Amino acid sequence: MISANNISLRFGKKALFEDVNITFSPGNCYGLIGANGAGKSTFLKILSGQLESTTGDVTMDPGERMSVLEQDHFKYDSYSVLDTVIMGNKRLYEVRQEKDAIYAKEDFTDEDGVRASELEAEFAEMDGWNAEADAETLLNGLGVETEDHYKMMSELEDSVKVKVLLAQALFGNPDVLLLDEPTNHLDLDAIGWLEEFLINFENTVIVVSHDRYFLNKVCTHTADLDYGKIQIYAGNYDFWYESSSLMMKQRKEANKKKEEQIKELKEFIARFSANASKSKQATSRKKALEKIELDDIKPSSRKYPFIEFRPNREIGNEVLTVSHISKTVDGVKLLDDISFTVGREDKIAFVGPKTQATTMLFKILAGEEEPDEGDYKWGVTTSQGYFPKDNTKEFDNDLVIVDWLTQFSEEKDATYVRGFLGRMLFRGEDGIKKVKVLSGGEKVRCLLAKLQIMGCNCLILDEPTNHLDMEAITSLNNALIKFPGIVLFACQDHQFIQTTANRIMELTDNGLIDKLCTYDEYLENDELARKRMVMNFDNSVDAEDESDDEE
Repeated sequence: MISANNISLRFGKKALFEDVNITFSPGNCYGLIGANGAGKSTFLKILSGQLESTTGDVTMDPGERMSVLEQDHFKYDSYSVLDTVIMGNKRLYEVRQEKDAIYAKEDFTDEDGVRASELEAEFAEMDGWNAEADAETLLNGLGVETEDHYKMMSELEDSVKVKVLLAQALFGNPDVLLLDEPTNHLDLDAIGWLEEFLINFENTVIVVSHDRYFLNKVCTHTADLDYGKIQIYAGNYDFWYESSSLMMKQRKEANKKKEEQIKELKEFIARFSANASKSKQATSRKKALEKIELDDIKPSSRKYPFIEFRPNREIGNEVLTVSHISKTVDGVKLLDDISFTVGREDKIAFVGPKTQATTMLFKILAGEEEPDEGDYKWGVTTSQGYFPKDNTKEFDNDLVIVDWLTQFSEEKDATYVRGFLGRMLFRGEDGIKKVKVLSGGEKVRCLLAKLQIMGCNCLILDEPTNHLDMEAITSLNNALIKFPGIVLFACQDHQFIQTTANRIMELTDNGLIDKLCTYDEYLENDELARKRMVMNFDNSVDAEDESDDEE
């Protein structure tokens, strides 16, 4: 068990946390959620002792041990893989090292014998003799090859280092486990193994993740960080989202009824307070009016953009035919004889590690590149909107946001265009910011506003969730589910793919895999596919860069 007692954290005049009192109990997995810059990662650092709070303290039960997922991938480069994992239990590693050093002495003394005996007892009490076997079990579960167990960390690829550091955090059955984005850069097999591990873990887990699918699988509780306070809800992320939305709606409806009641009472008092026969009633209603209190509803610090794609034209039966497309770039064949036909109700997710090939295919279909061989044909009723992975060219100009967006609108009225910017959380003076100085997340929101104002019935989206927070991802996800047109998209968000796509395609070395099914069905029917999928939640700019937002 771990408790935060009266925790406050201030950066100058800004209070990130204010008198936070919360207890995280054993047997539960808490998903810590909140808007960008709310301080999720910072709160984990306070719990772990890496950052000192302005006021308050953090307490754990005596004798309990905490483990934290290390974020520095180079910290253990001078250690072996097995040693790195075992260092997850710092005291066990220290005892083993001291014990081995004593036994290596040439002039072994009686004092050394006594000390070695003490260390052996402590080592056995911590189940040290099974340490290497336990470490290897964790590494194997996460998919680290046996031959890598005895390498130095500096020899490993970054994708393998991530797994070793995760094994380190899980090692030795810690009493409290703190995990910040644990699924990032993991393949789906490793994520599945981690999910099972955490579901069966009997101690306390606190996790920060942008992976909604993962949070839904492992979390027993949701810890919502908003306005510098943390509120705990029973249930996973989806349960929190639905229940908190319902609570807010009910409170607003209750306030509306109270407002109507207040209005009626005021009108009654105004009409009859001067009338002697009615004065008693007016007085009693005045007292009733004084007792009515409106609940103070603080709007959440989260901001959900309003996203809705409305096609200007209904799509016909002929949508897209791709015939024998091939493309080689710098001597590398990205696309090799690719053919498929798109139907009028298809929402196709392109999955797998061949992201360069997918990007090239999307560029060809959007008319930005030409194939070396083959061709494609869009139906006469189609209109295409393209969201590029690299949007640098889109914003390499001196236009302000409102002028930039007006280019893509048939209606040139500034009020009309600003309405689309407002939907995407650009308010007031934001409209006159120059597009070339926008952050990654702001640029993505501009591109989504562009696609909405164009009214296309076919969307080509290459990693549209990069740089977005969970609120924007949720809004985009819901918009694509409702969209009555065609979607071809690539994305790293499992839940986004599962809830949006009704057809899965994967470009492989052996050609195109094309399945009419959901993402989960695709993974269930192809074990190798799970190993090919690597989740990479790109939060490099806006998604959780709290060091800039908070300090």
